[in-house]
Amino acid sequence: MNRQDFRYFDRQRVRWAEIDAQKIVFNGHYLMYFDTAVAGYWRAIALPYAESMAALGGDLFVRKATVEYRASARYDDVLDIGMRCARIGNSSIVFEGAVFRRQELLVTGELVYVFADPHAQTSRPVPDALRRTLLGFEAGERMVEMQLGAWSELADAAGAVRKAVFVDEQGIPAELEWDEADATSVHAVARNRLGLPLATGRLIPGAAGEASRIGRMAVVAALRGSGVGQQVLSALVAAARERGVREIVLHAQADARAFYERAGFAVRGEPFDEVGIPHVEMVRTI
Repeated sequence: MNRQDFRYFDRQRVRWAEIDAQKIVFNGHYLMYFDTAVAGYWRAIALPYAESMAALGGDLFVRKATVEYRASARYDDVLDIGMRCARIGNSSIVFEGAVFRRQELLVTGELVYVFADPHAQTSRPVPDALRRTLLGFEAGERMVEMQLGAWSELADAAGAVRKAVFVDEQGIPAELEWDEADATSVHAVARNRLGLPLATGRLIPGAAGEASRIGRMAVVAALRGSGVGQQVLSALVAAARERGVREIVLHAQADARAFYERAGFAVRGEPFDEVGIPHVEMVRTI
């Protein structure tokens, strides 16, 4: 196997607890590396695992795991774990993994999963939607669909994400989450190939000559860091540009400041509290 055989890599660093008396990574830990990479692979294909398996009516169970050792990793090595879907049978899915230290191949592995009834644990055919998603990713296809529209079109999808993030996770009172601006805003919703909503945000148009506002940016927990939030933000900025907007303002939660700075927003003014959460005002000229 070579690095170019993989579309997805999960970067991991060897911890002290993972080496043995020979001062090399204990052999069993490579299975943990592969399993961690598989979890990252699901994020890369925009499938939050638990929700996606529930939608598909099944779950994946490991049938066989094989590891072949070529060379050893050591403490503090930075490893790139390549992971790919190699084959899909009637009810089985085979993943192949490889551990690289820079260009050097250290370990290879094969994980055979069976799609099965989650309760009886009896095998079922791999659903077509999952099959198409896995094969599509390996073929370089896009995993996320972006939809822009009115609240009347997207309320169910956008509302589900906002409720999960703001109401259920962050404890914001539901009566403060929904407001009259929803009806006049342009909403963006990112969905995966199963049609599940992953992220949302809204653009509140400003009056003539005034700044527009982006708000209610939310990404389901399992997909944070996957880039889907950036896709929503880019779609809203593009929508503002199409409407001739020159300036966009938003209130960012303080711990999301770096996310917006990477998208070209700059802090304006002092931090403030909003619904019990520290915020900063940020602005971008387009």
